[in-house]
Amino acid sequence: MMRSLVLLVLPLVLMACTAPTPEDELQALGEFRLGHNIVVAPNVQKVPGSRDVTAEEWQDLLKSEVQARFSRYDGDQLYHFGISVEGFFVAPAGVPLILSPKSVLAVNVTVWDDAAGAKLNDEPETFTVFETPSRGSVLLGSGLTRTREEQMLGLVRNAVRDIEDWMVKQRTEQGWFEARANAATDAMRLPTENTLIAATQ
Repeated sequence: MMRSLVLLVLPLVLMACTAPTPEDELQALGEFRLGHNIVVAPNVQKVPGSRDVTAEEWQDLLKSEVQARFSRYDGDQLYHFGISVEGFFVAPAGVPLILSPKSVLAVNVTVWDDAAGAKLNDEPETFTVFETPSRGSVLLGSGLTRTREEQMLGLVRNAVRDIEDWMVKQRTEQGWFEARANAATDAMRLPTENTLIAATQ
């Protein structure tokens, strides 16, 4: 993981786009309703040269943004997230360089079906996301144009967007989140938080 992230933070030319927000229009996720939202970072790795960010900071921010986005879905079937922060590079401030390294975040995601008491994806899905560049950060690097907190928020929101896009694709290709008879639950039963945490490893 560390070696892969080091390679990913080498200079890249990225297309600018609008950063996602929790208030963006919802996508088609069938009967999805958010249950447990577990975020852990037991083995998170910092790429050398990155700004410092604690595991707890990543956990709190990612959990908050996942909740803000996915709690808006009001389907009749409960699904749970087990998310693990794996590694990051938050670009530091420094001497401006053409095509400076870009901030990057890697997370693993497992989705559980509450009614079935089982994972939808047998193996954690890995997402490696870059910060959305601004006009200035494309050439100077976001470490010179954004605060550490702004960089973190941009990375986490892009991760949430990619997770959501993946879920939409899985619904189309694998039938995730489609309505089932008697699938709704009145209380979150399965899995336990410890089971969700273990599934992210």
